[in-house]
Amino acid sequence: MDVENAPPMFVKGEIYSWNEVSRIHRIRMGIYQKSGRVISLLTDFGRINPCYPDVHGNGAETIIYTGNGRRGDQKLDLANRALLAAVGQDIAVPLFNKLAVGRWEFTGYWKVGDAKYVFDKNQKRMLWRFILARTTGC
Repeated sequence: MDVENAPPMFVKGEIYSWNEVSRIHRIRMGIYQKSGRVISLLTDFGRINPCYPDVHGNGAETIIYTGNGRRGDQKLDLANRALLAAVGQDIAVPLFNKLAVGRWEFTGYWKVGDAKYVFDKNQKRMLWRFILARTTGC
């Protein structure tokens, strides 16, 4: 696991304020990267922000995570490139699920297993979809 990304103060399933989450995730966008390397991720599973329709894949141990870009076809920008570069790497990143304003659930650490650029019929645009797998023991 990537020690630099490991915030010891977060416990899986616990709820945190934005102040606490922003210690590791320093921006309001879903993908926080630094120098081309993904640091942490945010989601709301499309409940609050439907342009990012993240969903659980095969059970709770997999997430199909939507890339960066609110309108039009998503591009291979810095955030999406950082996630793409993490595919198949031994990099585990924290993921926070927004439950409500100021309430974030820490879901554990995830690795990026695959990436696809696909047409989403509901949104009528091309989206980056990243397959996240929960790391064991986190």
